[in-house]
Amino acid sequence: MKSPVVKRSVVFGGRKTSVSLEEPFWSVMKEISAQRGTTLNQLVSAIDSDRQQGTNLSCAIRLFVLDHFKNRAAEPKLTGHSQKWFQGVSRI
Repeated sequence: MKSPVVKRSVVFGGRKTSVSLEEPFWSVMKEISAQRGTTLNQLVSAIDSDRQQGTNLSCAIRLFVLDHFKNRAAEPKLTGHSQKWFQGVSRI
């Protein structure tokens, strides 16, 4: 049986490390980095620099993704033209 966890190498801060995450987390991280106009490595580096001491990197990434979706859910709900405009702006 194939493991749902995928191990990938990331490079940040001049060092290479392996991170194990479920595939859906990797997919979302790629989407978030594309939305922000940054690389996956740069996004992981930012998460690493913000994580609390004692929290492993995989856990910090999962919490980052959770916060990302919590913040999106808290955004005001718009309809019609306003929604299309907001979606266009949020892609910038």
